[in-house]
Amino acid sequence: VRSTGVVAAMDSPDQVGTFVLALANGCLNAGVPPRKMTPPMSKANQPAKLQPFSYADKVVFIGAVAGVIPPVGSTGVEMVANEMEGELAMAGIKEGAKWTPVDFRNPCISIDFGTTLDGRITSDVARDDPNPFAKTIGNFCGLAGAIPDAIIKGTGLVDPKTGTALDVFGDRSVISDFNLKGQSDTVRSYVKRCHEFIDIRIVPPERRRFGRVPVYADIAKESGVALVGCDAGENGSALDQLHDIGAEIYKNHSMSLLNEVIDRVCAEMALRLIDVTREEGMVLPNSSIGFTGRAAISGRKPEYILEGITERNLFENPNDHLVFVDDGLARGAALMGRCMNSLGKMKNPIGGVRGGPCIMARRIKAGK
Repeated sequence: VRSTGVVAAMDSPDQVGTFVLALANGCLNAGVPPRKMTPPMSKANQPAKLQPFSYADKVVFIGAVAGVIPPVGSTGVEMVANEMEGELAMAGIKEGAKWTPVDFRNPCISIDFGTTLDGRITSDVARDDPNPFAKTIGNFCGLAGAIPDAIIKGTGLVDPKTGTALDVFGDRSVISDFNLKGQSDTVRSYVKRCHEFIDIRIVPPERRRFGRVPVYADIAKESGVALVGCDAGENGSALDQLHDIGAEIYKNHSMSLLNEVIDRVCAEMALRLIDVTREEGMVLPNSSIGFTGRAAISGRKPEYILEGITERNLFENPNDHLVFVDDGLARGAALMGRCMNSLGKMKNPIGGVRGGPCIMARRIKAGK
């Protein structure tokens, strides 16, 4: 599962196939039988303990995970190297949202703020559409947690190569508003300075990398898929400037202020991504927005993101459209296993549209 993110550091998206092949060979060498690496061909091929819960005899697994079809470029290649990571994060956020009152189904915007940015935007589906699956109409790519990490590395408190903001601040913010009394202007000016180096926009078609992640932006454009990227300079060229800002804050101010700056910078990144998505007409009145990954769910970032979404008047009741989920990637991998084995729950569906019924009946009908 974690390997889906590693591919973000490769030279081009088509290298991912070679990487997957190497993983498969490694599994074979470790004694994992091939049947455990592919979806079962029929219900009879599934483990006996799963069969009572499986609908594999009624529906066909066509590659849709959590009710969404992955994007296919006009040349059949992935448009962004960590496409699979975005798919799993989306599925994981959908699964995590089941523990909340939010009906997080299509259309949705799922954003994973790990070290690298990934995620996807899915389309709405008419309730009477014979094809019940949503399409992937947008992908996120680029840098995410690497940006606050660059700021914290400027302090010298963490390893210069592998250090992260979490190493210093942990999952939860310990600062109170009292600690920062009278310093909001200082925080604001530092956040503004950081964001001068952060580039968030639709990835231009000529780019082969954005935020260090290999992309085929031209194919995405031809295929009608919006690639929303986040970068620092060009391919991380401005990370050193962010490093210097971190050093300056650490030298002249308190750790509380540094923590606040990082939370505000990350929240503003998330909101700028939503702004670009909105400009592309992809935030609908019935959209749901979900975040996972340390650079979006730790500290006070969720609070600030909710504030920003409320200010933008995207929804009548933002609390009903916004979720924050821990470890979306691992949750998504588990959900993908369920999808591959057709282990759906008709009374508590993950596929389908927000407020709509389970799509099982339409899937059975379409498969006949």
